[in-house]
Amino acid sequence: MNISLTLELVAVGVCAVTGVLAAEGKQVDLFGVLVLAVVTAFGGGTVRDLLLGDVPVAWMRNPYYLLTAMLAGLGTFIIARYRSLPRTVLLVADAFGLALFTLIGTKKGLAFGVAVPVGVMLGVITGVAGGILRDVLTGTIPLVFRSAIYLYATAALCGALVYVLVLRWTPSKVVAAGSSLATTLVLRLAAIRWKLGLPLFHVRCRDAAG
Repeated sequence: MNISLTLELVAVGVCAVTGVLAAEGKQVDLFGVLVLAVVTAFGGGTVRDLLLGDVPVAWMRNPYYLLTAMLAGLGTFIIARYRSLPRTVLLVADAFGLALFTLIGTKKGLAFGVAVPVGVMLGVITGVAGGILRDVLTGTIPLVFRSAIYLYATAALCGALVYVLVLRWTPSKVVAAGSSLATTLVLRLAAIRWKLGLPLFHVRCRDAAG
């Protein structure tokens, strides 16, 4: 098993776990939990592959992807039934999934010969789309749209940018990949820890007399 496939399977497993954890308190049965695990794991990659015209999409070409998502989802479901997992676990796992899928999406976009800005955007889409679908299915506002979630898509964007910039400075894809993962992960976790965020948009009200 090559390193690239291993990285993708890890990303799939981590995101499947976040899909299960997001179902807590939603009165979802085992089938629903597994659906959430699969949607979270493959949502971003599916959107990316459809945009690139790479069909059948990646998870349909290799049974290991689906097997990994299902086993990760089932394992998390069993553990969560006997031990309450704090919300921090969901946020940290989601940060790891975000970093991994952002890197994978950016690499694949560039491998298909798209322009660098498009490759960066595909990385962001791959990182956030699965979580958006997960949150929509559980009836909550997606993490990426919440002001109190702090540097979510922004962290993915920075990680994707770091990958393409480092790749220009060094031929080592390993260095570029490591830098990308570290950037996304550190930004996201730091934002969670210290509540960092972008400025909110406010319209200054004009004086009625002015």
